[in-house]
Amino acid sequence: MNKKKKKKTHVPFRLNMLFFAVFVLFSMLILRLGIVQIVYGEDFKREIERTEDVTVNNPVPRGKMYDRNMKTIVDNTPSKAITYTKSQSTETKEMLMVAERLAKLISKDSEEDLKKVRERDKKDYWILTNEERAREKIKEEEWDQYDEKKLDDKALYNLQLERITENELKELTEDDLEILAILREMMSGYALSPQIVKKDVTPEEFAIVSENLEMLPGVDTTTDWERQYAYDKTLRSILGKVSDSEKGLPREKLEYYLARGYSRNDRVGLSYIEQQYEDVLHGQKAKVKNITDKGGNVLDTKVITEGQRGKDLVLTIDMDLQLAVEKIIEEELTNAKQQPRTGLLDRAFVVLMDPNTGEVLTLAGKQIVNDEETGKTVMQDFASGNFTTSYNVGSAVKGATILTGFNTGAISPGTQFYDTPIKIKGTNPKKSWKAGLGTLDDRNALKVSSNVYMFRTAINIGKGNYKYDQPLYLEPQAFDTMRNYFSQFGLGTRTGIDLPNEMVGFKGTETRPGLLLDFAIGQYDTYTPLQLAQYVSTIANGGNRLQPRIVKEIREPVMKNNEVGPVLNEMEPIILNKVDAKPDWFDRVQEGFRRVMQERGGTAYGAFYTADYKPAGKTGTAQAFYDGPKRKNYDMPPEVMNLSLVAYAPHENPEIAMAVMVPWAYEGNQGHHANNDIGRRVLDTYFELKKKRLEGNMNPEQPIQEIEEKEEGTELLEEIEEDNEQ
Repeated sequence: MNKKKKKKTHVPFRLNMLFFAVFVLFSMLILRLGIVQIVYGEDFKREIERTEDVTVNNPVPRGKMYDRNMKTIVDNTPSKAITYTKSQSTETKEMLMVAERLAKLISKDSEEDLKKVRERDKKDYWILTNEERAREKIKEEEWDQYDEKKLDDKALYNLQLERITENELKELTEDDLEILAILREMMSGYALSPQIVKKDVTPEEFAIVSENLEMLPGVDTTTDWERQYAYDKTLRSILGKVSDSEKGLPREKLEYYLARGYSRNDRVGLSYIEQQYEDVLHGQKAKVKNITDKGGNVLDTKVITEGQRGKDLVLTIDMDLQLAVEKIIEEELTNAKQQPRTGLLDRAFVVLMDPNTGEVLTLAGKQIVNDEETGKTVMQDFASGNFTTSYNVGSAVKGATILTGFNTGAISPGTQFYDTPIKIKGTNPKKSWKAGLGTLDDRNALKVSSNVYMFRTAINIGKGNYKYDQPLYLEPQAFDTMRNYFSQFGLGTRTGIDLPNEMVGFKGTETRPGLLLDFAIGQYDTYTPLQLAQYVSTIANGGNRLQPRIVKEIREPVMKNNEVGPVLNEMEPIILNKVDAKPDWFDRVQEGFRRVMQERGGTAYGAFYTADYKPAGKTGTAQAFYDGPKRKNYDMPPEVMNLSLVAYAPHENPEIAMAVMVPWAYEGNQGHHANNDIGRRVLDTYFELKKKRLEGNMNPEQPIQEIEEKEEGTELLEEIEEDNEQ
């Protein structure tokens, strides 16, 4: 009895202790909840509702390009486009759903679209749409290794990719491939950056997508743009290229552009003017703030600043003149190719430059190539060759040789030499292109293009003691002396043109005495056509080496009515250096150049004696070795003749300077005179065009129809000398 009573009193005690413990725990929980809600409630609420502000820069159209008469050269063509912007938390399955819906509204099954779909894309899509079958491709032991963390997700995925068969890929239908083409574009973009899914959408597609945006998260309709070139085949090699949105920033300059606020899929200039003036042309992007929650979902979008398209460039180029000069080059190249021994001739160049400002009015180059698609021979733009290719230019540089002689004291104004062959022991005689030139001073040596006069000048520069058929020693530093002085004219150095990739030319490395003599007549180092234009401009203006410019002005963009905006920056002439020479030295060379074209016996008299604009200049013919695209067909490079011409007009008050270069013109000692033929027609065209504009017969804003060729006059008199040195 006593034991039972004791047991009854012990059970209620344990229950009471249990109830008490529960009561204490609930009290602590209630207290904790109260603290959380009352003391820290607002902080937790703010954390849950926390958002992030992510600023995104949206691209704007690039600036336009005009010629000096405000003719549009490069513009932007707007087109309707569909874009997709994924958030930071968007999953692939969600993107697939959007792609499937979008595929029902737009067409993206062209051959070009489907070509972009790679085999890897197809495998990724197959795994995405066949999850169970893809899972079955992993063996049990591989799953065990995965659980043991011996294999990771990437390793398993690679195994799945490897085990997809060709027959399984063939299961993908045309509809699947179209969805995949859309999905591929969507996935190629970066988070919160609009990615173009389709360009040039039809009005029907644009409308139906716009109406269904609520069921297409991330999709939007917008206006895209593409570069439009008003002149399809003119200056294309120097206007430059722009990357597309698919390739985006060039990999080699990725960090450079990202540090300047570019997005990875932005379009940028890749070459020449588009690249050189990228900072001007790319414009001010529209800044949009995307407000996202903690998970990366976009809650709201606010425009911070409206974008402004890129600033416009006004080029120094005169398009009427450019087109006419290109036509002349094409016609004269075609005529020259009809002559014998011209199988290697494939190009010609012309630079027209204002010798008083450095503005380049024409930068023309043409090259004969075989079209890979048609197999036909075509004439393509090669304007860039004026500063990216160099050649032996021949006697055109003799003005610089004379001035070097004056500067070093090797000769003086009026110094005379008798033109007779030079013979160094153990070498062949070196002579002028024509025998019987007689005793010549510096001016007449230029007029008749005496090689011997230049040889004797170079020997004196090298402090040599010449005797016929005896060894000749010249100071090796004479090469540096002549090169340093030539560089004051722009020969053998960068001209400073506002374009990338300018080449300097090639300098000979040997210092044998005979090579210094070759240097003096332009048959050792190589120069670009643009260097020739800068050189003759420096002679024309009396010694100021001006920086050639391709951009004349930068203007503010105007968004309406295709108006031209106000000038933001006008490029002033830049004098790079003044040639170390006395004014009367330049007078001597200028007079020699005048005689070349205006006095009977001058090497260009036959081509220019009827020109009423009174030109001055110097012809050039250089013996050279062929190093063009057909070089691989020869064991030894064949000998060829390069033709050149430098000129300016009028000789008393020059307003235009010209360089003509016709490399590999012919093989053998005699051939055509394409340099003079091109040069005469080009200068005629310049002054005819000027006359028409002054008389009001031609509106500079209207395209040129036809530049009338000036009549050549009567047949040449028998007494006229050959119009080019041979």
